Amino acid sequence: MTSDDWYLTEDVDDFLARAGDFLRSRPGAHVMALTWAERVRTRGAGAFGAETAVFGVLERAGEVRATFHRLVPRALTPTALTPEQADALAARLAALGHSLPSVSADHDTATAFAEAWQRRTGATPRLRDTRLRLYRLGTLTPPDPMPAGRARVLGDDDLDEVMFWCGEFAAAVGEAVVIDADSWAGTRFADKRYTVWETPDGTPVSVAGMNPLIGGQIQVDIVHTPVALRGRGYAGAVTAEVSRAALAAGARDVVLFADRANPTSNALYQRLGYRPLADWSGYDFA
Repeated sequence: MTSDDWYLTEDVDDFLARAGDFLRSRPGAHVMALTWAERVRTRGAGAFGAETAVFGVLERAGEVRATFHRLVPRALTPTALTPEQADALAARLAALGHSLPSVSADHDTATAFAEAWQRRTGATPRLRDTRLRLYRLGTLTPPDPMPAGRARVLGDDDLDEVMFWCGEFAAAVGEAVVIDADSWAGTRFADKRYTVWETPDGTPVSVAGMNPLIGGQIQVDIVHTPVALRGRGYAGAVTAEVSRAALAAGARDVVLFADRANPTSNALYQRLGYRPLADWSGYDFA
């Protein structure tokens, strides 16, 4: 294999024309590529503060084997790669003078690319402390019994409440983002639909969001319950409702990410019927 097997483009429509069928063949595993390609297609890379977007397609004998996407200067995010494919990609990007701050992918792919990038450039990779697990829904099993209350979908008139919940979630997970009316449209939170769980008196106690249906999959993202209200079944109830809505919307795969270091959330998702699909890691390059 040579580095010339990788086709690079800044045209998202060109990328999807070449790789769309491949990405849709395993929509759950390819959630990041599908989601970000659609965001760039509909809003442009500049909506996310990116200098530009770069996409890559690995083709061999007329067949797509892998892809990557990157919103410069953010992380490189490839689909699953063999060590040989990762080395070919590292060689191509290094030859073109790319400077990468990080790579984010399934653990084996991220590790293979980090090692290849170090060989090609001398950059020292550092594995991030936060590691994620990607889950795919099998058979949805809602909590029984459900906590008292009901689910309510937030609409256009609830933007202040949506921004409040997203700000709470971002602060809880350490995501550095400004969320206000002026910046809202440029955040990754703006294209989601949100549902809150309310107690019988109408008090919202937990939130879950879901991305649009893209390429046959829907990602459940975000899920958050304030610390003082945890352990009462609210997160399970609202996640079940959003998962049900995703299935009703026609999703072939319903997926979500969970912090592998959080046994409570991992156990919750598995009780609801989610099954591990891949472990996800990131490496930063010194």
